[in-house]
Amino acid sequence: MDKTEWILCPLCGNKTRNKVREDTVLKNYPLYCPKCRQETLIEAKNLQVTVITEPDTLDAEPMNV
Repeated sequence: MDKTEWILCPLCGNKTRNKVREDTVLKNYPLYCPKCRQETLIEAKNLQVTVITEPDTLDAEPMNV
């Protein structure tokens, strides 16, 4: 059986509505916290959650102005 854990909000520390398993891989995932009502970009791999502080501008599409 795979190990699962709740993803905790990086801002307030409460449980969110999302779970991850050991084999879950998330990249640029918008995590929403129902308690503090904030959205945070995260990455997750091997049950380790990392907060993305700055969007990666190299992968971004150029804007047509």
